[in-house]
This record gives sequence, C-alpha cells and structure tokens, in this order.
Amino acid sequence: MNKYSKKLAVMTLAAALGTGTLPLMAQSAAAAPLSAQAIQEAVNRLADLQVMNGYEDGSMRENNPITRAELAKLVSLAFGIQGGSGISLADVKPQAWYADYAAGLVEQQVMETADGRFEPQAVVTDDELIRTVTKALKRDVKSVQYWAEDFYAQGSSATRGEAAYLLSTAREAIPSADARIVSIRALNAITLIVDFDKPLTVDNEAFVQAKEDFAFNDGLAISNMPRLKTGSAATYIVPTTVQKPGAAYTLTYKGQAAGTFTGNAAKLDMTEARQVANDTFELEALKANGVVDYGYIIAAYSGGRGANAFVLDENDKDENGKAYQIISSGQAREVTITPEGGQPIIAKYVPFTQSTDGKQEPKFRLPEGETLKPGVKYTVTSDWARIANPTFTAKEIAPLQIAGAEAVGETSIQVVLAGDPGDELFSGRSVQLTDGNGNRLTATYRYSSRQGATGVFDLAAGTKLTPGVAYTVAPVGDWAGQSQAELKL
Repeated sequence: MNKYSKKLAVMTLAAALGTGTLPLMAQSAAAAPLSAQAIQEAVNRLADLQVMNGYEDGSMRENNPITRAELAKLVSLAFGIQGGSGISLADVKPQAWYADYAAGLVEQQVMETADGRFEPQAVVTDDELIRTVTKALKRDVKSVQYWAEDFYAQGSSATRGEAAYLLSTAREAIPSADARIVSIRALNAITLIVDFDKPLTVDNEAFVQAKEDFAFNDGLAISNMPRLKTGSAATYIVPTTVQKPGAAYTLTYKGQAAGTFTGNAAKLDMTEARQVANDTFELEALKANGVVDYGYIIAAYSGGRGANAFVLDENDKDENGKAYQIISSGQAREVTITPEGGQPIIAKYVPFTQSTDGKQEPKFRLPEGETLKPGVKYTVTSDWARIANPTFTAKEIAPLQIAGAEAVGETSIQVVLAGDPGDELFSGRSVQLTDGNGNRLTATYRYSSRQGATGVFDLAAGTKLTPGVAYTVAPVGDWAGQSQAELKL
C-alpha cells in the first residue's frame, strides 16, 4: 500500500471511529506516524493563540480536508501577515470572512492564483500546504518538507489537523531578536552545535554581529557565521577556531552566560591530499565515509545543493540512522605542508572551495609566489583534520588558459577559459586589464560565480571600464599562463 492509499485508509477509519489515538498516516516502517494526539495538541495550541477556531457546533473537524479559504486564515494569523488592500480577486466577495486573508497572502506571494481567481473552496494538497508554509515563514522548503514527512503523501489532500500540526511546528521557527541559547556541545575540534529557543534574525546571524555576540574564554573564537541546520527549528552549526582538547570553555552570548562545554579532540576524517595546481592542493572528504560538508545540511544552502542536500537529526544521523562528522566553515583554516627534507609551509584555505560540483574537496594555497616543486614529496598535516593519505609527489600542472573575456557592465567582466576546470580553481585569482595607452585595471574573481568555464571578475573598488576603449586581459601571476584576451565595453 502506497502513502496515498495508507493516508486515505487511516482517515476513513478515523472518521468512522472518532479521533482516538489512530495515526493519520504511516510515513514508513522506520518513521513514527503522526498521531491523533499530536494533532490535537497542535490544534489546542493554535486555538489558545486564537489562530484556529471551531465550527458553530464547537468541533474543530481535524480530519476534514482543509480549503484554501481556511488555510489563508490560519496562515495569516499564525504568521501575522497582513495587507491585500490593493488586491482584487475575481471569485472572492469583499464581505467574505476570508477576503482579507486571501488578498493579503496573494499580495505577499504566499498563496497563488490562476487568472485572478483564488478558488477559496478548493481543497489544499499536501504539496500546496508545504509551499504555503515555506513562503509564509520564509524558510527553506526542505525543512518544511521534513516537518511534514509524518503525514505527507504526494497528490493527497491535507486535513485541517495536519495543517494545524505543520503551522504549530513552523511557528517555533519564527526568528527572534531575543533568542537565547539552551544547550551547547562540541561536535569536533572546530565545530559546535548550539541550540537556541528561537532562530536568530538575519542581523544576528551576520558574521560581524555574531563575532560580537559569541564570546569564549581561553582564546577560542567563532570563525564564521552560525548556520541553521536544515530541518531544525533553531539548532545552529557554529564554526570555531581549533579547540584545545579537554579545555573547559565558557560561552557568553550577548553579554549573558550561555553555558559551558569541553574542548573536543576529534579531528575530521579526510581521505587524501592531492595537488590541483602548481600552488594549490586539496583535501578530500567522502560522504560515504560518514563525513559531510556543512553546506549540504544547512537551511541557507539547501535550495541550491540538489540531491546532495539532506537532513541530519538532533543526533547528527540521517534518515537511515547513519551518523556523520560535520565539516564546518573553512574560513581562515590553515594546514601545514612539508616538503621531504625541507621546512614546513603554512597553506591557507581558498574561500568557497570546500564543497563544489558535488565534491567535498576544500583547497589550500601556498603563500604568494611559492609553488610546489615537481618531483618533491609533500606531506600535509593539520590540528583539525586526520588525513588517511597525507602525502603526494608534486608534478608540473599546465596552467589554465584564458580563451576570451567580455564586459558585463562598467565594473565587471566575464572571463572564459579554454576548458571547464570542473571546480573552483578561479577562486582567489585576479586578471589585469590594459588599455592601448598602458593604463591598467585589476579585476578579482567573484566567489561562486563560475558557470562551467566562465567566471565573473569584479574591478577594484572605485575603478570602472571606459566605454569604447579596448582592453587586453591577462592573468595576474601564473595561474592561467600568459594567455590573454581582448574586450570592449
């Protein structure tokens, strides 16, 4: 029996026998179904908040399919959405009890219309319910799908009780400027899991603000902004500088004591180190080995990671019960690379390279002007990663080749390589633009802008291209050989 059939069967039985304690739908053999008790608790919460009202006979009719008109009211009240004064809906009379709610959600693009018709009595599907809550909450759809998975069945209609359950859950994920920390645990040497009572606002997530808000003892610090875990209401992955194993740390948040934790000695399991350019190497990590980049499990990135995005529960396990190590942000990370018989060299992380093209391969670059010497054996070590195969022998790698360039505005150009590098090898690179009089401009790669062999480069602040002037574009340094191209705005 498929999900849709199960849902219909359970709903029919519940209608015949009363709500009792029957589940509305069995999600799968491994997942707990959504119980009538859970729905009743959600209905009661929304009723207490005056979000959900009963019918004239006092019943809530939890098992009835919910209409678009009913959903519009629930969503408007649950999330405080107003407006709609300038919206006219062809099939909604101005005096209808749901008119303002429907108009407000259409104006805010939370609910959709077809040819100006709202279809107020149409039954809401599970998919439409999820879409509506996602837009109203302004949250990633994968999280809302996760909250709904205990009753979801593709193509089936949503009940009033299921809508109440999802809205009640989603209300716990409304951001608050007064969010406070309720628990902290060190997941590995560079990662904390921090639970808040409410999600942070966009302003409080920003790195500049977060650096002020998160204060630790003993020299520890956050190394990038906290990131909300997909599927959670208010659980954050917080990257830190390397913790001292066994150290007693105290966290103060916004000047208030927020808790203590012990420095974690666990290093991340990386598979191997390998060269990717004459001055750059990477460390590979494999999901198959139970190591996942945080980019695949945070709400901010879930929409752009396709099939790589998934949900880890509060125990950092996936839907099959497999536990994962989490690689938090690589920003400001360093590793040591030592040539055989030579002195150690500090290599720094190349921004936005830790999970691209579906691969978990953060890259590290030697100091400016230094290169890996062909034929020399190098070993990579780290105080935050354990590398199974840390040694490689350097080789001469042909530089990338610039095939063309095109202006995309006064302050940006597109640089096209002769072939797709298949990774973020543009990162941290610059090009020089020279006009016929020898005047020079510099443009630097815009992180994460690459589409195949093409990347966007932005001119230095305060400079711009001159209309009608032809420029020669050449790489700064040896990352792309001495190939060059011409462009004109």
